[in-house]
Amino acid sequence: MSIIRWYPFGEVGTLRRSMDRLIDEFFTQQPATARELAQLGWQPAVEMFETDSDVVVKAVVPNVDPKNIDVTVTGDTITLKGETKQEEERKDRNYFHQEMRYGAFSRTLPLATEVKSAEAKATYKDGVLEVRIPKADRVKPASVKVQVG
Repeated sequence: MSIIRWYPFGEVGTLRRSMDRLIDEFFTQQPATARELAQLGWQPAVEMFETDSDVVVKAVVPNVDPKNIDVTVTGDTITLKGETKQEEERKDRNYFHQEMRYGAFSRTLPLATEVKSAEAKATYKDGVLEVRIPKADRVKPASVKVQVG
């Protein structure tokens, strides 16, 4: 029988080296360029709420032509798709900072209640897309009067 040295905490050292490498890589990576971000796409900021009769979805989509926006309501989800084009790249510009997003976007959101998808209406004003979807009749609140008897 041979004697083997046993290191009960050897795995902890391996874990520590892995964590050190992860942290080093995180802080030494270069930030993505505007072109790389455009290739990844973007998601517009969205606000969703309900009224007594409708589900309302608002999305901030500045500089997007309303003709390039597609809204699809299917069953229990709503999907917003579109694209904003970047003006041609100009060599005479010396950018100091660039945060404007270009490219395609897609956002799918679950609807919390049953709706009449065929009756949805979408409007676009001042860079904000608003979609109003009527609730199904059976989920609308009904007022019941209490009778004194």
